[in-house]
Amino acid sequence: MQLNCPMPKFDFDVITLGHGSGGLLTHKLLESGVFDLFKNDLLDQQHDGASFSLSGDVSFSTDSYVVTPIFFPGGNIGDLAVNGTINDLAMCGAKAKYLSLSFILEEGLTMEEFWTILVSIKEAANKADVKIVTGDTKVVEKGKGDKVFINTSGIGIMHPKAKIHHNNIQTGDKIIISGQLANHGITIMSLRKGLEFETTIQSDTAALHDTVMQLLDKFGDSIRFLRDPTRGGPASVLNEIAGLTRLGYQLHQSALPIDPQVEGACEMLGLDPLYIANEGVFLAIVKADVADEFLSALQQDSNGIHAAIIGEVTNTNTGKVILNSSIGGQRVVGFLPGEQLPRIC
Repeated sequence: MQLNCPMPKFDFDVITLGHGSGGLLTHKLLESGVFDLFKNDLLDQQHDGASFSLSGDVSFSTDSYVVTPIFFPGGNIGDLAVNGTINDLAMCGAKAKYLSLSFILEEGLTMEEFWTILVSIKEAANKADVKIVTGDTKVVEKGKGDKVFINTSGIGIMHPKAKIHHNNIQTGDKIIISGQLANHGITIMSLRKGLEFETTIQSDTAALHDTVMQLLDKFGDSIRFLRDPTRGGPASVLNEIAGLTRLGYQLHQSALPIDPQVEGACEMLGLDPLYIANEGVFLAIVKADVADEFLSALQQDSNGIHAAIIGEVTNTNTGKVILNSSIGGQRVVGFLPGEQLPRIC
């Protein structure tokens, strides 16, 4: 549900260098809407940081977002930044509680664009039940940035049953993907100059922590490993852990959940969906004896409707990821050798 947050009357239409000076314009920028929009007891202190108490084990993560374009079907750089850090914490087995929020703004960014991003950040934070408690704003000269870059850092409380680590993975474990592949990356690519084509594809950006917490409630340490396959896609994640565990990772092409439009776009552009970024999907490696039940539970969640078991861990082809082709035969799915899709998140 969208917030009713009309843009306040600013004394300026665009961001200027003065808004990053720490002086009067910075004060006006913050006081004219930012502090009111994100209002909470910790942010209201307007200190150099936030002070609070936490109980239990915690997880901490940080990430920066430089996606271009900054607005895209299904979201924008604002909710992407909130959801991305929430998801990084969720993959550790933690539920996000507090976020920091820092902007690098380019001179000339319109206040309308900035306000739209701020509201989307507020909506994403509200939906995820997290507080934005501290932050920072800098402004760079026109031509020295790309409208807006965002950094978010987050602290979350660990689930008591979470024992998520690549060292826990064993031969026979099943590999599960929570949703369709490559939706986010192809959405961004479809907006790039010279690569536009008619589709209804939207970014899959979403906060996954509630989904993960419910799965941990039910399956606990039967969940060996979690990771959100953002830049580099599932192929990169699996190659990383193949190298760390020295086990084999077998995938089945026929089991990969891919939207037909995304599949068509990948074929047109010569891209492999296994390497394309996702923003609302996670990989799970779970014990074989709970895999079917885990999949059923995940498919009943709005974030897991298209979930599928896509492979298993083996003691052959150790240190490698192998794809069983739909038409027979096998191929090695190695690390992405370069940058397939720049500025994707």
